[in-house]
Amino acid sequence: MEERTGDELVARVLAHPADDDFLGPAANDLLEELFAGYPVDNLLRLLRSGDDKAVRTGAWLLSELGDLAAPLAGELPALLAHPLRQVRFFAIEAALTAGTPEDGPLAARVLALSRDLDDAVRWKVLAFLAAASPEQLAAGAAASPDPELKALTEWLVRLESEEVDPREIVARLEGDDRVVRMFAAAAAARLSDEEDMNLLAHAATVEDEEIRSFALEQLDDLR
Repeated sequence: MEERTGDELVARVLAHPADDDFLGPAANDLLEELFAGYPVDNLLRLLRSGDDKAVRTGAWLLSELGDLAAPLAGELPALLAHPLRQVRFFAIEAALTAGTPEDGPLAARVLALSRDLDDAVRWKVLAFLAAASPEQLAAGAAASPDPELKALTEWLVRLESEEVDPREIVARLEGDDRVVRMFAAAAAARLSDEEDMNLLAHAATVEDEEIRSFALEQLDDLR
């Protein structure tokens, strides 16, 4: 099959025939072109197209590019607020890998999505909370206008340097507030390793299906 250039692949994604999945061959080939040096700024044609399918593909590409997506970090706030859940989902991953530790407003936007109505988006926020650097979380807390999210994020950061009482995390995992449970599950993930998985193991037993599935995946990664 004839190879297409990056520009041709972008055009193909924008055209997206009705039988094309938004993560079809053209998107995968375009990702290879981007890793090979095709300028990432060309993704603006997708991200600003106003076409939902093209925007989803562009957001997915950003999420796969890691720090190569950094030149387009300025597009992430709009993507995090996009009405399509898949776009928000992919934008969270891009914020984790392409955002800078100093970009508090971007991290704060991700924190706000812990209240998203979509369970897949909340799950991705949980992954962000578990993997973000302390500096990224601290910057997000400082920029957050939500007092509860600010306090929970600051608590998560403090666990990096303070003596941890496992009973506090367990109590939060078993509490009534879904957002508090999310931050407790993130704490369990951040404090667990191959030598001590007790907190994650407990998180894998709670009634909250989102928390339980996240903890089970984290345990699989550690084993």
